Amino acid sequence: LYVKFVVKDDISHGVTKILFAISQRKSRIKPHNMYTSMIASSITIGFGGSVGAESPIVLTGSAIGSNLGRFFKLDQRNLMILVGCGATGAIAGIFKAPIAGILFVIEVLLLDLTLSSILPLLVTAVTATTVSYILTSPDALFAFSQVEPFTLNRIPYVILLGIFCGLISWYVIRAMSWIEDVYKALPQWKRFLLGGVTLSLLIFLFPPLFGEGYDSINILLAGDEHYNKLLNGSIFYDIQGPWGIIMFLALVLLFKAFATSATNGGGGTGGVFAPTLLMGCLAGFIFSYSLNTLGYSTFLPQENFALMGMAGLMAGVMHAPLTGTFLIAELTGGYALFLPLMIVSSCAYATILLFEKHSIYAMRLAKRGELITHHKDKAVLTFLKIKDLLETDIPVVTPEMTLGDMVKVLSKSSRSIFPVTDHQGVLLGLVLVNDIRNIMFRPELYDRFHVERFMVGAPAKINIHSTMEQVMNTFEDTKAWNLPVVDDSGLYQGILSQSSVFNAYREVLLKNYSESDE
Repeated sequence: LYVKFVVKDDISHGVTKILFAISQRKSRIKPHNMYTSMIASSITIGFGGSVGAESPIVLTGSAIGSNLGRFFKLDQRNLMILVGCGATGAIAGIFKAPIAGILFVIEVLLLDLTLSSILPLLVTAVTATTVSYILTSPDALFAFSQVEPFTLNRIPYVILLGIFCGLISWYVIRAMSWIEDVYKALPQWKRFLLGGVTLSLLIFLFPPLFGEGYDSINILLAGDEHYNKLLNGSIFYDIQGPWGIIMFLALVLLFKAFATSATNGGGGTGGVFAPTLLMGCLAGFIFSYSLNTLGYSTFLPQENFALMGMAGLMAGVMHAPLTGTFLIAELTGGYALFLPLMIVSSCAYATILLFEKHSIYAMRLAKRGELITHHKDKAVLTFLKIKDLLETDIPVVTPEMTLGDMVKVLSKSSRSIFPVTDHQGVLLGLVLVNDIRNIMFRPELYDRFHVERFMVGAPAKINIHSTMEQVMNTFEDTKAWNLPVVDDSGLYQGILSQSSVFNAYREVLLKNYSESDE
C-alpha cells in the first residue's frame, strides 16, 4: 500500500536498479530512492517479510551519491564513482566490512574502476565503518568462535561444499526468477493475496523463514546443539533424531527462495542479501551434519562449515567470490578460516558459471543487453544508444521518382546512400550513388528510368530497439558501412553509419575509462 499510494513507483530489486541506472540512465537515480526503499523495506521486514534490508539500503546509498553528484553537476564518470561510493558505504556500514564493501562494487555492480577511482571508495568504506562502530556495538554482526582449527585433510570436503553451494545457487537463481515471473503475470490484487497467503503458510510451517533470518544464523553458528531452537514454534517441534532435523532444515533451505519471492512478488520490498546468507549457512550446516551423522572418520565442525556455506552461496548467487570471502571473514571475525572460505567461494563460483553466466541481480538486464560488465568493449557499447547516433537528415526518395528527380536530390546532398520508402514510410530499399553513376549524367535517360528500377535491397535492417552489440554484429556480418534503421512496423527511422558509432565509442572510452583528466 505504501508503494502503490505513496511512492507510486517500482522500488523493488535495489541492486538491479543501480545496475540499470549505471548502464541506461547515466548513473542517475531518482531522488525518492534516497528514502523510499529504506522505509518500504522496514515495513516489509517488520511485518515478517522473508527478505533482507541490505539491497534497499545499498540503493539508498547509491541514490544519495547519484543525487549529490547531480547537485554539484559532476560529469558521468564521477557520477558513476559516487554511485559506487554510496553502495560501498552501505555495505561497509551495515556489516562493518570495509574491504567487502569495495569488492561488492567491483564484483556485483561490475564497475571497471581505475586506480585513482579506488581512493574515493577506500575513504567511503573506512568512514562508513568507523561511523558504524561509533553508533553501534563494536561486536561482529554474527557471534562466531572457531571450534577447531582448519586442517588440510578437510580440503576435499571443503571443495565438495563449494560445488554443493554452486548447485544450490543455481536453484536459488532459477527458482526466484521463475516465481517472480509468475507473480508479474497476475493482477496486482492477486499478487498481494497470493503473496500473503503463501508467506503466511510457509512461516507457519517453518518459523525460521520469518524475517531476514539473522537469528537463525546466530543459532547455527553457536554450536552446542543449539540448532534445536530452530524447531521452536513449528508443528515439527517434536522431531527426533539427526535425520529429522536435517530434513527440516533442508526444507527451510528450499522454501526460503519461495518465501523471499512471495514477499517481493506480493508487493513487499527487500533484497536477497540476508536470505542468501541464511541459505548458505543452512547449506553448510546440512552438508557437514549429514556427513558427521553418516559416521565418516574425518569430523567436520558444523559451525565452521555453516560459515563457509555463507561465503559459498554469496559467491554463487551474486557471482562475487571475493565479496563472499571477505564479507564472511569480516562480519564474523573468522579470519582463521580464510583459506577454506576462499576455496569454497572459488568452487561455488566455478560451478554456477557452468549453468548461469550472470548473477541474480544482473541476469534480467543481461537478457535485454542493458548490462555493463568488466568486458570493456561490451561495457562501452552498453553506453551507446541507436537513437543518439541516428542520422535523420538524409533525403528520402520514393519508387515513383524518375532518375531526373533523383539527380536533383543528389545535387542537394553529400551522401552516397538514400533510403527508398513508400508513402506510408515503410522502408523498401536503398539507392547507392555508385550504382547509378554511369547513367546519372545522361539527361536523355532522366524520364525513362525510375527509382524502382535501380534501387537495391538493404544488406540488413537494424531495429530501433536493438542493442549496440547486436548492431556491431550486424555490421560485421554484412560488411556494410551504412545500414537503415526501422521500427517494429518496418517504418524507416534513419541511417546508422559505422563512422558515427566509432566516434561515439571513442568519446565514451575516453570519458569513462581514461585517467588523463585526473
